Amino acid sequence: MLIIRNLIILVALLLLFPILFLLILIIIIEDGMPAIFIQERLGVQKKIFRLFKLRTMKKNTLQAGTHDVEQSQVLRCGKIIRKFKLDEFLQLINVLKGDINLVGPRPSLENQTELVLERDKHDIYVIKPGITGLSQVCGYDMSNPRELAFVDSIYVKHQSFVLDFKILICTFIGIFKKDLKTKFNI
Repeated sequence: MLIIRNLIILVALLLLFPILFLLILIIIIEDGMPAIFIQERLGVQKKIFRLFKLRTMKKNTLQAGTHDVEQSQVLRCGKIIRKFKLDEFLQLINVLKGDINLVGPRPSLENQTELVLERDKHDIYVIKPGITGLSQVCGYDMSNPRELAFVDSIYVKHQSFVLDFKILICTFIGIFKKDLKTKFNI
């Protein structure tokens, strides 16, 4: 199963390469090099790993959660890249490396101490983080650590292939969102 998943991800990366290359060029034209940034995040058992993303903020922007950064720091092209979640595609490399899964709680920054403490209360770090997750598709983000950790705990308790499939579909086209919110009363 792992081999098949990795082959699918490799094919996806190859198919996405022209789009990623174009986005990298656009970022470089708007704000210079580098177009890709690597950020340390907390993975399973709070092990630090290096997450790959397209840079959507101006150079030298504070390393913080998106909600903690002024919108003026977001590149013009970055607003579009974020709107369509194109900055997340490079995280497929992290999936191949085994750092994260496609679905799981979003990996936090080490300096998001309130979120880390809330996630510790709910044993969130027992599983690998993901590119997308239940919290994200239901509209929760790192600006409310308590609610985010609670919704992440629901995912940890109910994790399954079917739930992961619904979250993936919901990430791209939004269906199942109401179903997920109703099912888990969130």
